[in-house]
Amino acid sequence: MRQLIGAVIACAVVGSAAAQSYPTRPVRVVVPFPPGGNVETLGRVLYKYVEQELGQPIVIDSRGGANSILGSDIVAKSNPDGYTFLHTSFGFAVNPAIVKKLPFDVQKDFVPVTNAALGTGYLMVINPSVPAKSVKELIAVAKKKPLRYSTAGIGNGQHLAGALFAERAGVEMLHVPYKGGGPAVTAVLGGEVDVHYPGAAVGMPHVKSGKLRAIGFTGAKRLVSLPDVPTIAEAGLPSYVADAGWHGVFAPAKTPAAFVNRMHAAIQKALQVPQVRDHYVNGGYEPQGLPPAEWAKVFREDLKRYAEICRIAKIDPQ
Repeated sequence: MRQLIGAVIACAVVGSAAAQSYPTRPVRVVVPFPPGGNVETLGRVLYKYVEQELGQPIVIDSRGGANSILGSDIVAKSNPDGYTFLHTSFGFAVNPAIVKKLPFDVQKDFVPVTNAALGTGYLMVINPSVPAKSVKELIAVAKKKPLRYSTAGIGNGQHLAGALFAERAGVEMLHVPYKGGGPAVTAVLGGEVDVHYPGAAVGMPHVKSGKLRAIGFTGAKRLVSLPDVPTIAEAGLPSYVADAGWHGVFAPAKTPAAFVNRMHAAIQKALQVPQVRDHYVNGGYEPQGLPPAEWAKVFREDLKRYAEICRIAKIDPQ
């Protein structure tokens, strides 16, 4: 018994020492989307301060493709040594419901670290060439001619927001998925599509420059940074509300708990920095930072919730 107790204490001491010295070199954070999207944009703001907490550089590695699957797979197969993490959108919890054969298991191959933020909603923006200045006018246009809307991929929040809008408005809208938020924004800027649902942090600069027209916000209440833009519910669809889901952080399975907890603590502290909080809130996100155990519980519940939403939205597994 003395030997057993001694071994437990020794392991605890070693784990504590490892956590205190960790990290000793740069940490890679894989964002499974191309540069310029909402996840990557907000992530860069956050990790600027996370690296100050850790005392080591954070390398943001944007790996877009296959609706975040390619980048996520890189992390799933990475060495679980605490030097590779995944920073992704809630589409990570949607993929199991819409992809028949994933190259990884989202529960067995990853360790939940924390949820960085929860999105209150998306902007609904249109190319200025579309002859509409309100949600009601857009619906009238769509009833005469089907419109095209771009998203960061099949089954992500933008797709669900667009599908819900078309269903509630009783109009036909063609979904055009791209390989990430950046290309999807470029598509509406260039007139390849008519409508897009960017996060506020991504869409707002284009709205303020006049390159895009914001006609609504998908959340339950107006965006603080764009108070003149009504919610879609206010603008003509009373039953419509669509949040923007979470941005979550994961590590490869078998990553030591001491390293997971260290990263969580650094992210949690960074989220308290006024510049980070203000940037997130103005961009339509609420800073979160749940501990790993609590975040794991939320994540498991969301796997079931999003599977049901995809069923209702009639998104068949591919």
